Amino acid sequence: MLIDGIPKKAIESTNDYKIVIIDQTLLPHKLEYITLKDLDGCYKAIKDMWVRGAPLIGVTAAYGMFYAIKENPSELNIKKAFDLLINTRPTAVDLRWALEKLLNKILKFKAEDRATYAWQFSKELEINSIKQCSKIGDYGLEIIKSKIIKDKTFNILTHCNAGWLACVEWGTALAPIYKAYNLGLDIHVWVNETRPRSQGAALTAWELCKHGVPNTLIVDNAGGHLMQNGKVDMCIVGSDRTASNGDVCNKIGTYMKALCAYDNNIPFYVALPESTIDFNLDSGVNKIKIEERSNKEITHVSGLNSLGELSNVKIVSDLVASYNPGFDVTPARLVTKLITDKGICNANSKSISELFK
Repeated sequence: MLIDGIPKKAIESTNDYKIVIIDQTLLPHKLEYITLKDLDGCYKAIKDMWVRGAPLIGVTAAYGMFYAIKENPSELNIKKAFDLLINTRPTAVDLRWALEKLLNKILKFKAEDRATYAWQFSKELEINSIKQCSKIGDYGLEIIKSKIIKDKTFNILTHCNAGWLACVEWGTALAPIYKAYNLGLDIHVWVNETRPRSQGAALTAWELCKHGVPNTLIVDNAGGHLMQNGKVDMCIVGSDRTASNGDVCNKIGTYMKALCAYDNNIPFYVALPESTIDFNLDSGVNKIKIEERSNKEITHVSGLNSLGELSNVKIVSDLVASYNPGFDVTPARLVTKLITDKGICNANSKSISELFK
């Protein structure tokens, strides 16, 4: 996608076996790139949230496995690297999907051939992610086109970041939006701030602005009010893990948006690639391990101070207790449709299994 008119990707591989990522912890105030060239770098990139978003985490983890194999292609070292990476972020299924797929294949190769295959696998994963997200965008675009009323701005509400920063390019929930904007359709995006990490404010609003897409940042609890007042035509979010029955695990606060949309008869779509569906999980409510993040994310806010420096400010008393679950699960009954790289389907076991035979 575009940053001030220049095409960029969230992760890019080089000919000398290095990968370059954007340090998303510095956005939107600073745009800085980090070069990763070993397992430890990839581990930190995922664990410390330099990279975010289920698809991008999966691609980064695959490259991490490559570096481990390049250093030592033994089965013992490969499994050690697997265990290290698999525990970085427990909720997003793309991480496990990518690592298990690579592990199941890599051990069938001779030790001297494993690194070459791991690099090819990671490159293909990166390329396929772009293709998948583009297809999601195409299917979602048709939904938007079918709902747009002539001479009326079409308002879309999204939560968290499911744009190209969360994938490699295009994104999932934002892919249809980019496709619609590129066609010249009159669209506008309501961007939830997504406390406490503020992915909506720091990432979604930033990348939409850089590409030129009209958008407005709102506090997380404003969505219901906008829906009641007829200012939202459709909701679209991403997913970190979707159960085989259509239950969707996404950033904390998604469930509340889905309830508001249901109460106001507003369609609520979830965009995701096949790799985000956990076919081994029959339902998601109370069954998906929810990552619990640092309490400091709640008790402190980050931003630019009066000197133009990045700093953290404490906003609560030392007496205050806090709890910080990173995700919640939206029951399938609240999801209008799933928009996938294979097509659009209902959020239920039958429709999902038929689409992904």
